[in-house]
Amino acid sequence: MKIGIICSSKDPEILWNTFRFANFCLEKMDDVMLFLNCGAVSYHEVDSSTYKLEELLKSFTLSEGVLYS
Repeated sequence: MKIGIICSSKDPEILWNTFRFANFCLEKMDDVMLFLNCGAVSYHEVDSSTYKLEELLKSFTLSEGVLYS
């Protein structure tokens, strides 16, 4: 299945859940495209020890997820 996910929030919890969902879909062998829009493009600014966004996004891209921003 092909899945497209759009995120435009800079809220760390929303970004964290978006990246987790995208990685979950990749684990289920789906084709996943993630589009970061507006504030979500600055995800690296809200990365923290609670929400490890850089780590999740690295896992996403290494698992052949497609990232657009």
